[in-house]
Parts: sequence; C-alpha cells; structure tokens
Amino acid sequence: MSRPLDDYAGSQPGHLDDDRGGVRLQKVLAAAGIGSRRACEVLIEERRVEVNGQVVVEQGLRVDPEAAVIKVDGMRVQTRSSAVYLIVNKPRGMVSTMSDPQGRPCLSDLVGTQREERLFHVGRLDAESEGLLLLTNDGELAHRLSHPSFGVNKTYLAEVSGTIARDVGRTLRSGIVLDDGLVAVDSFRVVGRARNKAMVEVVIHEGRKHIVRRMLAAVDLPVQRLIRTQIGPVKLGDLRPGKTRALQRTELAELFAAAGL
Repeated sequence: MSRPLDDYAGSQPGHLDDDRGGVRLQKVLAAAGIGSRRACEVLIEERRVEVNGQVVVEQGLRVDPEAAVIKVDGMRVQTRSSAVYLIVNKPRGMVSTMSDPQGRPCLSDLVGTQREERLFHVGRLDAESEGLLLLTNDGELAHRLSHPSFGVNKTYLAEVSGTIARDVGRTLRSGIVLDDGLVAVDSFRVVGRARNKAMVEVVIHEGRKHIVRRMLAAVDLPVQRLIRTQIGPVKLGDLRPGKTRALQRTELAELFAAAGL
C-alpha cells in the first residue's frame, strides 16, 4: 500500500528534492499530457498522485522527470524525455532486426538509421510473419514484455489450411509437446472459414522461435499467413504495413501495468 509522502525533502537523491533542484511535480505532469498545471494540482490535492510508491500530499514537490516513477490513479505516467515507444506494423519479407548483413529489408528502413537511441524490438517476428512489433529504448519494459514469466499475452491471426478438428482448441489449451518442451495457448478460436482454409486467433505468452507456426503444424493446421495483432493491451488497429507511430499516453500506461511496472 502506498504511504503518504509528507517528508520528502532529500529522501531519494536524484529522484526527489526540495527547492534546491528538480522540476515541480505539477509541471512534469502537465508536460506529460495529464492536464493543465491547475488540473494537476487538483490531482495532487486529491492525493491521486504517487512518486516512487508514495502518495504526494503537498504541493511544491520537485522531482527528476528522468528518474522518478510517477503514477496517477495507480497508472504510471511516462515523463522521461529520452524514452522512445513505437508501434511498428512489420510487413511480410522484412527481418526483425535493425540491420541485416545480407541486405534484406529491416526495421531501420522504417524508423531511420540516424536515431541516437538504441532501440530494442519487443516480440521478434520471422521474415514471413507480419504485424505488431514494439520498438523502445526502455530495456526493463522490453525484458518484461518478452519474458514468458511475466505473462504478457501476444495475439495472432493465422490463416491455416486443413480441417479444424472439433477438439483442437481443447488440445492446444491443455498443452502439446514440441521438440523443445511442453507449450500451451492461452486461448484459441476460429474467426472465419472458407473452403479448405480458416482464420484462427491464437493468444499465447510464450516467446519461443516460430512457436505459433510449430504449434498449429503439430495439430495438422499448417500456417499460410501469420499476423500479430496485439501485445498485451496494445493493438495493431488500422496501422498500415510498413508504418510506425508513437504509443499514446493511455496505451503506454496500460502497457506498464500489464508488465507490472
């Protein structure tokens, strides 16, 4: 449970400070898009703002926006000016790396090669798969979104050929053994059928190589096309292949929550 921040002066060097340095909290919140400075002051008055796990109870607190963990109504607010969070719709035929010695199309073709930040990609996709990737220079977030122990789901649409057995969903949810061990989906459903093909939705928090293709092949449903549509709460939406955009503030807050940050 969060504790009131009623004695903050000098309590965490580099994170909080009194009038000797830092930026006033309401100014930091306003710059992050929470609202006007006055609206942010009201949030502080109503004790809806936390800094480094402690509820702020007084106006005038100064913080380091590059280091402090700030939350409003329990949702984290990104205040680091150097932080980058991008959504990419990776097209088919592109590799999920920032450079490629073989000269194949890669992610730097979409975001440019002159960026100063070192960007991590979240959720590698093989060259023949397409859809949602996240690019960020936030290493902790990238780790938590990628590692299966944090349980952040990834959602895929797969076009498969063959006949879908009635109990295939139960089989995949119960788990099947592949050459690198047991794996199970979080959910499986058929979203469309046409002749000898079908479109299925697979939700999984595993991150092993080609895991969705291998799982579906193991139940006699070879994948013809694979698109990732969602990572945690962040959806691909109507972003066109080969395009990028920055995450919106609410998307980022939900992503932090899903990753336990």
